[in-house]
Amino acid sequence: MSAFSVNRRRILSLRLPRLPTDRIKRQLQRSGAAPAEVTKVAATKAAAEPWVVVGKQSNALQITALNDVAVDLGLEVGLPLANARAICPDVRVFDVDDAADRQALNAIADWCDRFTPLVALDPPHGLFLDVTGCAHLFGGEAAMMRSLCEALDRQGFVVNAAIAGTPGCARAVAMATRGHVIPEGGEAAAVHSLPVYALGAHDAITRGLRRAGLKTIGDVAARAPHEIAARFGAAFVATLQQALGQGDAPISPRKLLPDYMVEKRFPEPIATDLAITATLDRLAQMLMTAMERHGKGARRLEASFFRTDGAVRLIAVEAGRPVTRTKMVERLFREKLDALADPLDPGFGFDLIRLSASHVETVVQEQRDLDAHAQDNDEVSALIDRIAARIGGRRILVYLPQDTHIPERASLAVPAQHQFTAASQAIWPQRVSAEPPLRPLRLFEKPEAIDVIAQVPDGPPARFKWRRATHAVVRAEGPERIAMEWWRIQGQALTRDYFRVEDEAGLRFWLYRDGLYGTETVDDDGKPVSPKWFMHGLFA
Repeated sequence: MSAFSVNRRRILSLRLPRLPTDRIKRQLQRSGAAPAEVTKVAATKAAAEPWVVVGKQSNALQITALNDVAVDLGLEVGLPLANARAICPDVRVFDVDDAADRQALNAIADWCDRFTPLVALDPPHGLFLDVTGCAHLFGGEAAMMRSLCEALDRQGFVVNAAIAGTPGCARAVAMATRGHVIPEGGEAAAVHSLPVYALGAHDAITRGLRRAGLKTIGDVAARAPHEIAARFGAAFVATLQQALGQGDAPISPRKLLPDYMVEKRFPEPIATDLAITATLDRLAQMLMTAMERHGKGARRLEASFFRTDGAVRLIAVEAGRPVTRTKMVERLFREKLDALADPLDPGFGFDLIRLSASHVETVVQEQRDLDAHAQDNDEVSALIDRIAARIGGRRILVYLPQDTHIPERASLAVPAQHQFTAASQAIWPQRVSAEPPLRPLRLFEKPEAIDVIAQVPDGPPARFKWRRATHAVVRAEGPERIAMEWWRIQGQALTRDYFRVEDEAGLRFWLYRDGLYGTETVDDDGKPVSPKWFMHGLFA
């Protein structure tokens, strides 16, 4: 019997207790147009000022976040703004902006992808990182956590972090302490002396625990679970067990794991276009080699560029058929980079570039004959991919025939990248070449109403007005009666009578009457209203 070890799950909890004020401070520093020396002096002065973020709660403005200076002055979350001004008249007040806070938290989560692709949000101001099996790449769990916290501190964020075997334990330790790595099996001992607010329960539950004399997690754990559940609910008992390491809960990563991924880290950041392009080419070669071993091809590729200041740029390209050649990957990304409206700004440089295949398919080897038609399709498909990389895949369309007699539904516009093969093999209705077309090749996106001046009984208009021009009909063919799909259309006429008409100038139109002749309705004044007429298309 061979012995082997299994990696136990390890979760890193990241807490940003000053996220709103840190975000505002960074925003003010970036928006300042002063010289660097003046900006540094202003930042130092702002750091010594008490800041609070307020929001309306219970019809009163209350503090929702504050910086360390405000805490030292005796202010706290939940304090009314009027009381805060009485304590500190010089306090600087900002309005709460939950959307901006969520955006900042998501940006930090994107940056944390450099450590592990399994990053989950822990609202309102926290993150979970599943670092199972990847800490050794950064020198161990303690070294990785220290590197992460130092980098966020340089970016201007106050951060607490802890690593444990369960998300509940890691969150509790990170909320009350800073920089602890809990060994396996040591969860209960690590949280025993922590205050009850570290569990992250509702304020009402925390106050109830304190009134009952339960000030630490150890005090709560000493009580029987059924006693705690009867007073505070089963959900709180589950949270307590997770903090003690007796239960576990999954985390929900923001992004799915890519099927294949390669990356390159740089000891010194790179900023030149030549270095960036060369790195992408090498990563593409590595990725295609790894996928070729398993007979796979990439349908969607994503390149992530991690800047030294914490910004992350993601660029994605798609292909209509599985890509297996490095040259094709290079060409797609070159087209995408050249077409960016917002150029890829390296700032002070990229210290990590990652290339991943988020959608792959099995490559099927096809038997090609001597006919060049198959090769032509491959070239057209490659051309579509290049154009889509430059202007977007939604702007290149092909049409598929639909099994319906409704004119506007006879064809369906779909993205060419994904339906080119189906469109090339589609069978369209054939007509006798000697006969003129019964329907125009192109229809209006929306039929346009026309004003009937004179009309033949149970026939087409003799004179009508369309787009401020009057037309006299000299020839007409029809009607072609089409019944609508009654199970889809509600409140509309179920029958259309189409006519091909020609005016005295030789212009040919495709008109239809919405409803049968003789089915006049009555308006609010009791006057009869005839069925309406519409222009649906023009013949060449």
